[in-house]
Amino acid sequence: KTELFMGEEVTISKLTVDQVTQVRDVYTKVSETEGDDQGFEVLRLIIRASVEGAQELTDEDFNQFPISELSSLSKAIMTFSGLGDIVEGKPA
Repeated sequence: KTELFMGEEVTISKLTVDQVTQVRDVYTKVSETEGDDQGFEVLRLIIRASVEGAQELTDEDFNQFPISELSSLSKAIMTFSGLGDIVEGKPA
């Protein structure tokens, strides 16, 4: 499936069960810590796992993107993967 990101189409794939488990583990870990970049680690993980070619992006690369673009793409990935309830704030 393609999604718009920064005005360009990117190809996303559905997250696997293993990837969803990894996202939940990281989310649990970061939700127990304090800091400004709490959810940013989860965004990076979701995008790297799903977007074609994103595995090569460094953390510094991610820091150059607008957070609104990253959040929107992450939500699209979660919804496409059948995890819309999590996007709406309801635990799975």
